[in-house]
Amino acid sequence: MISPSTFLLFVTASLALVLVPGPNHLYIAARGLAQGRAAGLASALGVETGTLVHIAAASAGLSYVISTSAALFAVVKWAGVAYLVYLGVRAFTSKDEAAGGPAPQPLPKVFLEGVLVNVLNPKVALFFLALLPQFLDPGAGSPALQVAVLGVTLLALGLLSDVVYALTAGTLGARLGRRTRTLRRAGGVVYLGLGVATAFAGRQ
Repeated sequence: MISPSTFLLFVTASLALVLVPGPNHLYIAARGLAQGRAAGLASALGVETGTLVHIAAASAGLSYVISTSAALFAVVKWAGVAYLVYLGVRAFTSKDEAAGGPAPQPLPKVFLEGVLVNVLNPKVALFFLALLPQFLDPGAGSPALQVAVLGVTLLALGLLSDVVYALTAGTLGARLGRRTRTLRRAGGVVYLGLGVATAFAGRQ
């Protein structure tokens, strides 16, 4: 299997990447601010469940197919854009309850949205293609198994980072109290911004 020195180098590189705020962190923070820590954690778990899908795809070689096929890449990319824009528009158009806040989304639905946001992010698939192959050793056993081990390691590190964002944003959201409409609209801006960023993301 993977040598200890190679694994340690991968962990170091992965830490450097997951500590930099990215689209997943912004999505989780928006959820936590709008609906509290439970929703932030549910979205974090959903995002990393989506990472499991990417790990399976990379192990099976599907990520390579998507990254080398302009048509398939475009399908995944624009599906992701459409879903993020939908979340943003919904944040602006959903009606507040009489109590002064937006109707909370059920946690299973929050979880599923996190899965979809990550699965429909083509840059995650490209990340697996750009980073993981640098640490694979053809003489160290099954490449698919190596991808799975490294992918799960990245997932674990990402989950730790996501949980910090979820708890921090959820705590801040709770302390801001009745400013739920402002928080909801701020989340809508985040979703729309992520959609625009994904739309302009080119194939590397």
